[in-house]
Amino acid sequence: MRFNFSSHSAAPTTIETTTTQANGNEKASQPLKKAIEADPESLDSVISNPQSYPITIVPNRPTSFYGLSTNGKAFQRQPSCRSRNFRPGSMRRVRRRAVFKNGDCNVVQKHLQRRRVRFLQDMYTTMVDWQWRWTLLAFALSFILSWLFFALIWWLIVYTHGDLEDLHMPDNQEESGWAPCVSAIDGFTSCFLFSIETQHTIGYGVRTTSPECPEAIFMMCFQSIYGVMSSAFMAGIVFAKMTRAKQRAQTLLFSKHAVICQRDGCLSLMFRVGDMRKSHIIGAGVRAQLIRTKSTKEGEVMTQFFTELEIGTDDSGSDLFFIWPMVIEHKIDENSPLYNLNATDMLQDKFEIIVILEGTVESTGQSTQARSSYINTEILWGHRFDPVVLYNKDLQAYEIDYGRFNETTQVDTPLCSARELNEIYKIQEGFRTPETTFNMRQLSHNHSDQAS
Repeated sequence: MRFNFSSHSAAPTTIETTTTQANGNEKASQPLKKAIEADPESLDSVISNPQSYPITIVPNRPTSFYGLSTNGKAFQRQPSCRSRNFRPGSMRRVRRRAVFKNGDCNVVQKHLQRRRVRFLQDMYTTMVDWQWRWTLLAFALSFILSWLFFALIWWLIVYTHGDLEDLHMPDNQEESGWAPCVSAIDGFTSCFLFSIETQHTIGYGVRTTSPECPEAIFMMCFQSIYGVMSSAFMAGIVFAKMTRAKQRAQTLLFSKHAVICQRDGCLSLMFRVGDMRKSHIIGAGVRAQLIRTKSTKEGEVMTQFFTELEIGTDDSGSDLFFIWPMVIEHKIDENSPLYNLNATDMLQDKFEIIVILEGTVESTGQSTQARSSYINTEILWGHRFDPVVLYNKDLQAYEIDYGRFNETTQVDTPLCSARELNEIYKIQEGFRTPETTFNMRQLSHNHSDQAS
């Protein structure tokens, strides 16, 4: 075998190899030639001779792309208006979730038939669900528009009766002996003031109705009834909006992450719930549901398949005596949908765990519900929640440190799934027969005797 090398050359070097084959008594030699390409001298030589090195040269890019200008001088990059954090082809990946961390549902409805008609039929609920700015605007317009509407009707009543003529004005009524429908009315402004006084039963004692106009008496009764009903309706909406269960849920806390660690030898999924107020939630209960994709035997793919998770706290089940933050546990056993997932599958699989806390508000007696969710990237494998409830001897009371509410500690946890962990335990238990146990004890005694 012979090698011919040429130093500092971009041309390929020839290798000539002679091989001998034995076929009976005949021998044949065949030269094999291969090209070994030497290293390039510089980047300029690569650009000028693209075939001298196995890289891809984009011909459409200008020379300035490689740091060189057309006149041979150093290239200076022009300032760009784009953000330096922007990278072509890179976008912020948004995880799909049905429930946000604050409890709002990520659901948008479309193609609803007769949507406006159906919402107007349930006007009370629609106005309660409005945002505060629209509710306050409707509250103000309901009074202002009704004042203007009834003021126009009062103006028409006194106009048709002739009370707005010059001789029938309030200053000339004593001389002319005219009896008006409503006293002290001289235009639309006074009609507007009388409308406000009638609707809200203010009664300043200046403008009053007279028995001369039956239509004025009827209108006074009708506006009084309407004023009571509209005030009760709008006050009820504002009261219901202020005392909604959604507002009480703002003080119910869920931990930012869920954790998976071992408890009594079994893998468990855990998250923490807490209440910021001193008024407790009566009859508090916690539920958890898993949303993931499932394929049936018939080939149907259900992308939003709900599975109820069995959860509890300590040995009290899902019903809580909710006086301080509690850790809710889901034991990953044979009945759990997470039984076959290990630490790697937990990061790669796509699912969402929705947690719901329900109960009755002690101060108002209304039911409330708080929601949150955890996706696969929000579950910490091999972590445990730090304790937040400690007894303060100075205060002689249990003290809750909400600054450590989301704090976790990393602990040793197997990375295998719960199914694989149970199989390992079964194998270990299989070796622990009475005979093997006696032999192990005998070996330990012999070892101790030799050491002594």
